[in-house]
Amino acid sequence: MENHAQARFNRRLRLLIFALSTFAAAVLVRYAVLAIEGPDKTEASINAVIERGRILDRNGNVLAFDIPKFNIAIRKNEIDPFRIHEDLRIVASALNTSADALEQKIRDSSQNFVYLAKRLDIDTVKPLLSQADKGQLAGFLIEEVSGRIYPEGRLASHLIGFTGEGNRGLEGVEYKYDTELSGAGSENVRGSDIYLTIDAHLQYALEQTARKAFIENHAESLFLMAMDVNTGEVLAYVQMPDFDPNNFGAFKEAEREDRMSVYSYEPGSVFKIFSMASVLDAGLITPKTQFNCDGAYRKTLPSGEQIIIKDLHSYGMLDLAGILAKSSNAGAGYASDRMSEAEFYSRLINFGFTQKTGIGSPGENPGSLREPAKWSARTKPTVAIGQEIRVTALQMITAASAVANGGILLKPETIQRIERADGKILYNHKPVALRKVIAPETSRAIITAMESAASLEGTGWRAKVPDVRMAVKTGTAQMIDPKTRAYSETDFIASTLGILPADNPKVAIYVAIVKPKGDSYLGGQIAAPVLREAAESAISILGLPRGKSQNAMHDGLVTIQEPAPAVIGAKMPDLGGFSKRQLLPLLLRSDITVIINGDGYVVSQDPPPGTAIEAGARIVLRLQ
Repeated sequence: MENHAQARFNRRLRLLIFALSTFAAAVLVRYAVLAIEGPDKTEASINAVIERGRILDRNGNVLAFDIPKFNIAIRKNEIDPFRIHEDLRIVASALNTSADALEQKIRDSSQNFVYLAKRLDIDTVKPLLSQADKGQLAGFLIEEVSGRIYPEGRLASHLIGFTGEGNRGLEGVEYKYDTELSGAGSENVRGSDIYLTIDAHLQYALEQTARKAFIENHAESLFLMAMDVNTGEVLAYVQMPDFDPNNFGAFKEAEREDRMSVYSYEPGSVFKIFSMASVLDAGLITPKTQFNCDGAYRKTLPSGEQIIIKDLHSYGMLDLAGILAKSSNAGAGYASDRMSEAEFYSRLINFGFTQKTGIGSPGENPGSLREPAKWSARTKPTVAIGQEIRVTALQMITAASAVANGGILLKPETIQRIERADGKILYNHKPVALRKVIAPETSRAIITAMESAASLEGTGWRAKVPDVRMAVKTGTAQMIDPKTRAYSETDFIASTLGILPADNPKVAIYVAIVKPKGDSYLGGQIAAPVLREAAESAISILGLPRGKSQNAMHDGLVTIQEPAPAVIGAKMPDLGGFSKRQLLPLLLRSDITVIINGDGYVVSQDPPPGTAIEAGARIVLRLQ
């Protein structure tokens, strides 16, 4: 039986050799022409390989870099017909395939040059290099090319992305900054390095937390983000399920998709911080204004139609702190009644909803909110509780950072800097203030009210980290059933937002669990503990302050003596000692250019105090 198989293989081999000989004769004429014309002067430059730039975290930890990879090919006209049988067996053994399969690939191609395998590691090709050194494998070519490796595996995979054929970026930062990374058009030996804003240690810790919650809750997906509220820099970008970019082909497209930016959803009760902030900032309520939250929001229209939006319980009279602590639909709905539809819509849009953040994938979803002309009588109170509006996780944490930092909407960012191979800095992130969305006093009032939600009287008590003042808001959103177009009785999104420390906000953390199928679907029960664990990691890794503190019940209104924001008039003031948070309003000035370098507090300034300031002036502040 074995002799019969050998004979059959030998017959096929003789046919292959005959075909190759015929092909070789056919290409001799072409080679003669090429010899007369000379080599193609452009081929070397086209095929020149520039090492792809690295991707690193904010602290210089390498997350992606190039290593040598190898392609195996064959030139049909250069094979040794007397050794091809043995050579095919040697190559097949190294590639863990069969000689028959390689023979078929060669026969199926009408070209003289045929690739047999691509992007192999050095360990795979070592035996073949050894054989080639001995003068074997005539006609076979071992071609060295650049290949990408991700040493931390799944870490930040949706943000980093991956490369494909030709080492070109296909997703994430690899795709978005392919020109910079590849060094296209550059004379440098390698492309530029991209430093991300994420902290790899925090990213790893939050991924561990997210993966555990994802599995325990049998969820469809999970989002977990951390952002510096005073710079807009993303410190952690976590999504489950994740994937390994070293072997991205083994994962489904749905697992590789950056849902943090392309998936929109109704956010539920976390959105109440934006609706209540809008009404409060307009001066239509105060933190002390109370509403009767007796179990439901009720409104009778002139037609006699009744609008009813239920609460989980009857809470009685609630002020701002009570509405957020109890997550009362009635309270948020009644508060929205005090504002016109047009202004309510305008203020929510001002927070960045329905607009792309600019840092997501090329297919980033802007979310949606119908214009007031298309609203029904129940739309406004429904939007106030986080329904009839669709958002992305990126939009939620960006808007939350504006609430935390005193009311300035900052452009979010995932790139800290871009550094060319010769050391030249091509880009260095500076906070970009888009607009003022609420007043500083509104910001402080909302943060104070959110602290009540983190107390034992609120829905977010499971998110509370001991000895740290935290502002928290939980949410549980029913999802629309795509088949019935009605709210599902089984599909929910559980979420929780945290801002810490509440007395001097530094970081916002947002978690959303999509379609949990475990013991609970309530944000306060399953998302809040995830936030607490993420906050513990952030406090430890980022060195956030914490200290012994006692919990105390209060009336929900606390006056915080906060340093006044920086102001520049006709003459340059002495800004020494001012914090970055105090400086943020200066970024909104259109008549002067303010550049802030570093973090912490102002240690030097240009121009010096007392200098006359005119339109177009350039002011540089260095912080430590």
